[in-house]
Amino acid sequence: MAKSSKRLDRIGDLVRQELAQLIQNELRDPRLGMISVIDARVSRDLSHADIHVTVLGAEVEPAIEALNHASGYLRSLLAKNLNLRATPRLRFIYDASIEKGRQLSALIDEAMAQDASHPQDAEALGSAASLDSTDSTDSTEDKL
Repeated sequence: MAKSSKRLDRIGDLVRQELAQLIQNELRDPRLGMISVIDARVSRDLSHADIHVTVLGAEVEPAIEALNHASGYLRSLLAKNLNLRATPRLRFIYDASIEKGRQLSALIDEAMAQDASHPQDAEALGSAASLDSTDSTDSTEDKL
């Protein structure tokens, strides 16, 4: 079972690399913008492949529609370039993970900037924490 999983991973990597080249060099659709192929997950029987992409410089929905519309053409080019027993049917899916990562990074940067602009708050919190720790040790000593 592990061998077939590794084989599927290798085939997925080949499909991903080849599709990235084909989309860049062969498709001339103005709806596409800049497409990055993130991942290709191939089914066990090689009948289907889910292609995860990101879209920059264009609207997401029209770009995904254009890719899915061109999937037959891309599949035929893929069949010519790869020596596979069967060439999978392609389904393009938008991968929002990079955009979510960018948003999280911006939120972290914003929080760090706010913390840096209020150093007295950090000092006050630090001194309050040290007071709390001395109070708890005093109350422990009183109980003994």
